[in-house]
Amino acid sequence: MKLTDHKTHSPSKRSGDMHTIVENHTQVTWFCLLGLTEQEELKGIFFVLFLLIYSVMGNLGMITLIHAEPQLHTPMYFFLGVLSFIDSSFSMVDIPRLLESFLISSQSIFFASCVVQMALMTLHGTAECLLLAIMAYDQFTTICHPLLYHTIMSQHLCVLLVVTSYTVSVANSALLTGCLFKLPYCDPNVINYYFCGIPPVLHLACVDTTEGETIIFSSCVSLILFTITIILVSYAYILVPICRMRSLQAQSKALSTCASHLTIICFFYSTIT
Repeated sequence: MKLTDHKTHSPSKRSGDMHTIVENHTQVTWFCLLGLTEQEELKGIFFVLFLLIYSVMGNLGMITLIHAEPQLHTPMYFFLGVLSFIDSSFSMVDIPRLLESFLISSQSIFFASCVVQMALMTLHGTAECLLLAIMAYDQFTTICHPLLYHTIMSQHLCVLLVVTSYTVSVANSALLTGCLFKLPYCDPNVINYYFCGIPPVLHLACVDTTEGETIIFSSCVSLILFTITIILVSYAYILVPICRMRSLQAQSKALSTCASHLTIICFFYSTIT
């Protein structure tokens, strides 16, 4: 393993505020990724399975269709196009290395590449959380204020909401990534995962990680609670006028409008929670 030696004093694992000084500290310059599974008989199956799942053409086709078709130039489809872009970007950061891990027993990734990968994963994950909350507000406006919908959800507001979500995502990504990679990482440099995720990388730090864990936990919980609250409140207001509808056909039509968004929310938040 390629390590760079430094004749400096640096902190190792500590208890409370006590530090143990270690001489000849070795700072890793790359990490070794073990992959998703070590069972050879499963690697071929997983490779085919994830190769079939991994297709950015569907999302790119959706973006192209929304852009080309004037009738789809509405706030709902605008947000759907942005969501497709986020999903495509997320997949391109994550899935290719996962597929490679099924073909190669172990992979090496440079320290800087690990930083970039984690930053992009965090950025797109945060952006998707925020966008799903924005889409819930869009559904609320559609059903509860149909006559004022285009006035409230103007093009300017839609663009502003997306730009704001990406700004917050970049800030959150910079905070979490900076919090992790300002720590020293020592031998061993083996990540028991197929990409540079926050928990497995943080586990390799050779200093006390209590402060970093607190920052990461607080950021993740705040993001999830904030977006979940917006989604739940929006759908609570949506259910009120739906329940007041006397026509079952009207109720079914209103619920079908929200069904796809609710499905995405259930899948997304059940996995990240």
